[in-house]
Amino acid sequence: MTDKKHIEEGLEFLPKFDKDGLITAISQDAQTGQILMVAYMNDQALRLTLETGNAVFYSRSRKKLWKKGEQSGHMQKVRQILVDCDQDCLVLKVSVDQGQCHVGYQSCFYRAIKPGAATELESIAEKVYDPSQAYKK
Repeated sequence: MTDKKHIEEGLEFLPKFDKDGLITAISQDAQTGQILMVAYMNDQALRLTLETGNAVFYSRSRKKLWKKGEQSGHMQKVRQILVDCDQDCLVLKVSVDQGQCHVGYQSCFYRAIKPGAATELESIAEKVYDPSQAYKK
């Protein structure tokens, strides 16, 4: 099997990290299908996620590992990890207790581009928790 065919159709997990050592990871609510957030993982974050069953990411801004929920308590329990065809993107199907966005929404995708207005957004969700209470540290 050629390398490309092996990656695209084989059954060996060979995650393709980018030049910065990261892979895109999309968190999706396993029950509702709602996209919760997009983050990145390095090799260590991916290994810890696989070992513990809890989502661990790599924070590009803080340059360190980030266990989802370590400050807010809003963990992501991984139920399944999907891998795209060329193994450079992951979808983590997760179970969650409540809001996953650091500003208080269930999902980080709480706004949409307003129809007919290319530069305006509209809110499409309500806050589900008070971030000032969750992030008291």
